[in-house]
Amino acid sequence: MQYICLGYVDEQQGEAMSDSERNALMDVCVAYDDGLRQHGHLVGGEGLQSAQSATTLRYQNGTVSLTDAPYAATTEQVGGILMLEATDLHQAIPLLSQHPGVQAGPCEIRPAEDVLVWVAASERRRATSRAERT
Repeated sequence: MQYICLGYVDEQQGEAMSDSERNALMDVCVAYDDGLRQHGHLVGGEGLQSAQSATTLRYQNGTVSLTDAPYAATTEQVGGILMLEATDLHQAIPLLSQHPGVQAGPCEIRPAEDVLVWVAASERRRATSRAERT
């Protein structure tokens, strides 16, 4: 099963780190990710640029509005994501809890939804709808 892991960071705290502290944390995180990958647990992941670079889209009253800001105004913002492969949550928790990135801020683990099931159901509904119109 796949799990999406959201790593939260306090950007001001990160900016207060020295270059050597930041680089040391990054190096141990990348090394841990390499180990996860070698053991078949790391499916993918990305770091995110500053929350200040975010644009939030909202659908309201039939139109999409844009805000040049993150979705939530909090001190901790999503700083990166990992996609883990684990047999269950009991395996995913220790895999992520040992990740050095947890030292930088909280991490949230959620089971990934199989969107292929949604796509197949949508395709069936749309095919039925097209057949009924003809």
